[in-house]
Amino acid sequence: MSNFYVSDGQPNPLGATIGHGGCNFAVHCPSADGVEICLFDKNTEEQLAAIVMPAKTGKIWHCQLDGIQAGQLYGYRVIGENHAHVGLKFDHQKLLIDPYAKALNRSAVWNKTQYKGDSQFMIPKGIVQNSEGNLKQTPKPQTPLDQTVIYETHVKGLTQLHPSVPDQYKGKFLGVCQPAIVNHLKSLGITAIQLMPVAAFMPEPYITNKGLTNYWGYNPINYFSPDPRYAIDDGVAEFKTMTQTLHEAGIEVILDVVYNHTAEGGIDGPLLSFKGFDNSSCYLFERNEYGAVDYNKYVNNSGCGNSVNTAFPYVLKMVMDALRYWTTEMGVDGFRFDLAASLGRDPYEFSTLSGFFRTIRQDPVLVNTKLIAEPWDIGHGGYRLGQFPSNWLECNDKYRDTVRAYWRGDKGLVSDFATRLLGSRDVFPKADRSILTSVNNISYHDGFTLHDLVSYAERHNEANGEQNRDGHGHNLSANYGVEGPTTDAKILAMRERQKRNLFATLMLSQGIPHMLGGDELSRTQHGNNNAYCQDNNISWLDWTLNQSKQDFLTFCQQTISLRKSSEILNHLNLKDDRYLSGHNVEKINWYRPDGARKLEDDWQNHDNQSFALELCGPYSESQSHHEHWLLVFNASEHDVHFHLPDLGANTAWKIMLDTRYARWSEQPNILIRQVHMQAFRSICVFKCSIGD
Repeated sequence: MSNFYVSDGQPNPLGATIGHGGCNFAVHCPSADGVEICLFDKNTEEQLAAIVMPAKTGKIWHCQLDGIQAGQLYGYRVIGENHAHVGLKFDHQKLLIDPYAKALNRSAVWNKTQYKGDSQFMIPKGIVQNSEGNLKQTPKPQTPLDQTVIYETHVKGLTQLHPSVPDQYKGKFLGVCQPAIVNHLKSLGITAIQLMPVAAFMPEPYITNKGLTNYWGYNPINYFSPDPRYAIDDGVAEFKTMTQTLHEAGIEVILDVVYNHTAEGGIDGPLLSFKGFDNSSCYLFERNEYGAVDYNKYVNNSGCGNSVNTAFPYVLKMVMDALRYWTTEMGVDGFRFDLAASLGRDPYEFSTLSGFFRTIRQDPVLVNTKLIAEPWDIGHGGYRLGQFPSNWLECNDKYRDTVRAYWRGDKGLVSDFATRLLGSRDVFPKADRSILTSVNNISYHDGFTLHDLVSYAERHNEANGEQNRDGHGHNLSANYGVEGPTTDAKILAMRERQKRNLFATLMLSQGIPHMLGGDELSRTQHGNNNAYCQDNNISWLDWTLNQSKQDFLTFCQQTISLRKSSEILNHLNLKDDRYLSGHNVEKINWYRPDGARKLEDDWQNHDNQSFALELCGPYSESQSHHEHWLLVFNASEHDVHFHLPDLGANTAWKIMLDTRYARWSEQPNILIRQVHMQAFRSICVFKCSIGD
């Protein structure tokens, strides 16, 4: 290490930047007496040098080390007093991860023994990267919102058990872009893959001490670095290869990002990065009755021990820099923000005009990315569905719960179900929000899979080691006669029909459909609705298909194809909706089974579980006919005679989908003019057919 020369360097950019014969290091640490840059051997992690950074500009410590090349391992130690009562938690024994590190040499795993005293051997080291450049790859797909179908999955869960993924790629970024995986996604018809967190994270100490892990990854230690768990050698390069391959297939990449908390936890949590540099600014703290900050009490809007203060300028800059980095350098197309209500706190109360929302809206790099909010946190006033800026999409739990309950057979829900079906305009009003704002889902990673939703009435989370007390208790699920696996043919047939009803509803609803990866494969978690700590067969996708699973996979493929074949089913644009000019629907009619138009009293009828929806597009002289659909829903336990709207001479209704049939090959290719027998618990989709 004798071939480098130390100079002041520059305060910007933050992080480690190669250039001019060496590397510039810069880190935000305003209240320290000094900061050391520590260099390590890349093979043994033996500390080679600890250099006190010679310069400070404002709140940034910085230096230039000549002779440093890409691949060098590094970290920081801070010199200063530990005065926790005023928010200072400096500890020279604790090696700290550079908040702007673009890569880490290994995964972070809690180890109390290694952390005690000098934490060098527990803490991953940053890896100096070559200078960034714009991504040289296939242009991004830029799929319009009205054609977007999202597939949520986990890098390891998607690939670990696939028989055609080579062993060295299983569980890795390079596994996601293997031909077998890409071909499956394309054949399914999805347009975007939403990856659960891939930024570097550390499983919580309490879960590690139980011999489990945080498989999902919602416990970040760094916002820039791909987690080494998903890399074979070079996580940055391998992630870029994944995005490029997916883009070539026309598939966008959306990342689930966690900016509401970090793995450093609360008052007794470890010093890994943020706490050790600027604890008092990076996190929110409670205030006493006089408004004074109590630095011994972290605000816990996340439920994970702390809340990141995104209203603080440095933190806001870091989050924005991370978003731009993933977008430009790594090729990402959009983001799903975990507990996004926390990002709208400025700093304590939520505001649509918060600094974070204003900053992200004006950013020229992020203007074309897809922004999806989980629109709540667990703090005071944290439920904010429908209150995000108009350029955001929002995960809609009201949609999820209503659709689940309606198909379970709960009564009095037809009015609410119809509202969810047409874009939840009670939540996202016309003229103010696009009808595509609602991200609709039946199942998500945190809850039952689709198959378990119709197989279990209660959660079964015993494997998590918390006496089945964790996970959501309000699942709106049913088992249809037996809890869990059964050989009863009647029960199995009903479960499969309900899966078809739920999935078809998702694809027939206005908004952005979001499906949980593996639902198309009839994946089960054996009743576990909170499998965050299960890095095993409970969470990994099982790619083996019997006839029933193959039938449902085919149904999913064909139903997505049906949605994508129609402008109206993709995006219903009404005359009185001023969010967009123009319209693609002339009329919407709601019918009772007897063929009469539904009146207000019909919507309030508690026992009503059946109705029909007619969607009629405007006639165009350039078209031989216009789009004209009829969707018939029957959630009751008995068949219902439906009198279909009269189409006139030489015109009839053609069945395009009927969920009573398990196999797509059995779908009836028939025309109906007047009366249709709608099977119990089923959906039928008709399209106007002229000249038959």
